[in-house]
Amino acid sequence: MRDFNPLSNTLFPPIVKNLLIINGILFFATYVFQSSFGFDLSEHLALFYPASDKFRVWQLFTHLFMHANIGHIFSNMFALWMFGSVLEKFMGSKKFINYYILTGIGASILFLGVQALEIAPLQSSAEVYTAAPSISKYESFVQDQVPENIQPDFNRVTEYWQQNPESVDAKKASVNMVNSYLSAKLNTPVLGASGAVFGILLAFGMLFPNTLIYIYFFFPMKAKYLVILYGLFELYNGMANNPGDNVAHFAHLGGMLVGFILIKLWGIKRVDSF
Repeated sequence: MRDFNPLSNTLFPPIVKNLLIINGILFFATYVFQSSFGFDLSEHLALFYPASDKFRVWQLFTHLFMHANIGHIFSNMFALWMFGSVLEKFMGSKKFINYYILTGIGASILFLGVQALEIAPLQSSAEVYTAAPSISKYESFVQDQVPENIQPDFNRVTEYWQQNPESVDAKKASVNMVNSYLSAKLNTPVLGASGAVFGILLAFGMLFPNTLIYIYFFFPMKAKYLVILYGLFELYNGMANNPGDNVAHFAHLGGMLVGFILIKLWGIKRVDSF
């Protein structure tokens, strides 16, 4: 048994330091390339659904280093530094970087699997509709496939078509609406280190379960309870599937699941673990 203080001498171990630097450089480069050259790095490095024309295999890895805004990168990098520094010291740098990458890629694969459950029937319905469009089929598509918060945009076409049942323009507009909605689903990228960060959070909770974490720097909570609450929160929000929610909750859960499996497979234990 080795004596280990999870809060000692962990400011910037090498892997965490380099991950922070790489994420910072790419975040800055994204804005510079976009504003100076009109080149969007996210189009190439963020993760797209495999049926999208923008999908590339390397995106399963590169999306871990892309972030949407200051708040997004700050929250991920702060958690990476806070918990990852401890874990890198405990696991060793080589095992830690392997853990980070595997949880990040595993999280994205699980998310794509869940996404397929939504997109596959949408693709099928869109293909059926565009092959033989009609007002009744259009109304059924909107009712079955389109979230309520954006149905009014589709309903305007319905209202016009009902008033002009022989209108070719109304039929074309309905096909365009269906194809645009499908394209938006296929081409909405996933980006960020959150999957790997949630894997790190899970590992910290398992390996240092009784360490106190101060929520908002004031409310103390043991790490194991924080992980459990976070997991339940992500599961609830993932199942709720709120149309206005753009957070990849199942990617977070995927990072935690892969992290749990790796810790068990690698036999990493703490004396005060669960």
